[in-house]
Amino acid sequence: MKIRKATLADAKGIARVHVDSWIATYRNIVPDTYLDQLSYDAREQLWKENLKANNNFVAENNDGEIIGFADGGKERTGKYAKLQGELYSIYVLPQYQGKRIGRSLMKRVVDHLRGNDQHSMLIWVLEDNPSRGFYEKMGGKEVDRKTLSISGKKLTEIAYGWEDIDQLRNCFEVTS
Repeated sequence: MKIRKATLADAKGIARVHVDSWIATYRNIVPDTYLDQLSYDAREQLWKENLKANNNFVAENNDGEIIGFADGGKERTGKYAKLQGELYSIYVLPQYQGKRIGRSLMKRVVDHLRGNDQHSMLIWVLEDNPSRGFYEKMGGKEVDRKTLSISGKKLTEIAYGWEDIDQLRNCFEVTS
């Protein structure tokens, strides 16, 4: 397994992970009408744009296939004075979860934030996401909640925050 900076050529692989992860993770949480309309092509176009920010990382298996990705940068709302950075997204294909790939991807985003003088961060997670405990195990503290609507269904999103991302070093060192 290898973690590396993503390139524009990775858009197709990231799109596949994005769609497949959403379908696997959010089935019975997000309405099927939304999940069933997700497409690799549309997500590939989205990622071609997102990759221009140069803040994306991918995990590859031994065959060079993208099996996970993460991206992060400046906190997008400006609403959280103590939280400068944000882990925008992190997804790992279900069959590769539980193998510390998420931790490795998160570490790369944290290193990226540190390199941009951002020493705190948050991430938004659907309350019903079964992987939510990952952020709690990594020391994230709930800092906010909001309601959003996907295909007419109201869902709760939780923001987990780390006021000092250097505290995550122990999580990465102990388990990496």
